[in-house]
Amino acid sequence: MSERTRWQRIARRIRVPLGFVFAAVFLWLAQPTWKTMLLSLLLVAPGVWLRAYAAGYVRKNRELTRTGPYAYTRNPLYLGSTMIAFGFAIAAGNWIILTALAVLFAAIYIPTIQSEEAYLREHFAGFDEYSRKVPRLFPRLTAAEFPANENASGGKFSGAQWRHHREYNALMGAGAIYFVLAVRLFLNHHPVMRYLR
Repeated sequence: MSERTRWQRIARRIRVPLGFVFAAVFLWLAQPTWKTMLLSLLLVAPGVWLRAYAAGYVRKNRELTRTGPYAYTRNPLYLGSTMIAFGFAIAAGNWIILTALAVLFAAIYIPTIQSEEAYLREHFAGFDEYSRKVPRLFPRLTAAEFPANENASGGKFSGAQWRHHREYNALMGAGAIYFVLAVRLFLNHHPVMRYLR
């Protein structure tokens, strides 16, 4: 096993626990303002929507999804997560968080995406053609065309599939982070807290 493959496996295993550690550091270092929180919505809101939209199409490990957002980018779920994360980095108003996030993305998510693509290439014969037409992360402007009947699902959005993937958790998580940031902002500007400092 090459060093690259080994790191891809490690990155896949640690990305979720590392996310919780990063969230704790994020909340500790965050210096939000109402302006940065409003600006963050320009990335967070479409990121949450994109994850929800993609979750209604993808049938993980069962078919190569090429319809819906998957006709624009091979990784709409990761693109949505990236938008949410960088949106919250803007909300935090802290350059350390933004820089750390960029480093973490490069070190963890790029190898994870490469590892998952190796799996798809091995298990789905049409993946090479798909990857030639559709970019890895940043979307193309128009949808790539593939026969919808090649997807067992018919290539349509499914609310049941969205619920199966529990993507409502992304919306609840984003709401919780905004709530904590708002509480922190309120406390930072409350007269009693200013007096205690």
